[in-house]
Amino acid sequence: MELISNFNYFGIIIGVSAFLIIGLFHSIVIKAEYYWGTRCWWIFLIIALTGLAISIISANIIISAIAGVFAFSSLWTIKELFDQKKRVQKGWFPKNPKREKDYV
Repeated sequence: MELISNFNYFGIIIGVSAFLIIGLFHSIVIKAEYYWGTRCWWIFLIIALTGLAISIISANIIISAIAGVFAFSSLWTIKELFDQKKRVQKGWFPKNPKREKDYV
């Protein structure tokens, strides 16, 4: 039983967290672009900077790593918002009828 207690689960915890965070942000990009367009990019910048700060100041390696993944996923989301707008213009995703003029 001592062998099992010596395992390091940090990699698995961080890997699963990264998987879930990336999946979450995929859905967030689609919804954010649909409801607010690309105007909300600065919110993701603030979230990313906050995550980076938490990652830097955290003494816990798991929290630091997860905050870093969260921060860089937020930064990637900014790019994806603008790419999502292009995908909507191509007809790959539905347009928000209330924001029809944004797709011209």
